[in-house]
Amino acid sequence: RPFNPGNFLVHAVSNIICSIVFGDRFDYEDKKFLTLIELLDENNKLQNSIQTQLYNVFPTVMDYLPGPHQKLIKNIEKVDQFTLEIIAEHQETLDPTCPRDFIDAFLNKMEQEKGNGNSKFTTETLSRTTLDLFLAGTGTTSITLRHGLLILQKYPEIV
Repeated sequence: RPFNPGNFLVHAVSNIICSIVFGDRFDYEDKKFLTLIELLDENNKLQNSIQTQLYNVFPTVMDYLPGPHQKLIKNIEKVDQFTLEIIAEHQETLDPTCPRDFIDAFLNKMEQEKGNGNSKFTTETLSRTTLDLFLAGTGTTSITLRHGLLILQKYPEIV
């Protein structure tokens, strides 16, 4: 029977990225994980609106106008809060001699750069970088896998 593998691919790819960035993967039924995936999916849809594109050009003006870009901003804040909670947990349990993941490695570098006033290794940079890795990796990789499956369906003799 035909089925859409899109959700399965997004969940699998997201979990792989979570294991690299956060050092842990989530159960596919985990409420926090599913909420995170839903927020990212909703943001992908909201990015196509004209208001969101105008926000990229005129952020100061658009901050005061209603529209889907306001929902996108709230969703990004929720995802950022999720990331900051995980970073806080990592800061509490950090063992500098044994980094578990990307966040631990970044925290170690933050500690090394502590005296440097020009350092870009800050909690805010860590949060944004983690978010970028998660957003970019999840979308592009799952779409690439989806297209790969379509090509295999169209040309089954290649397999």
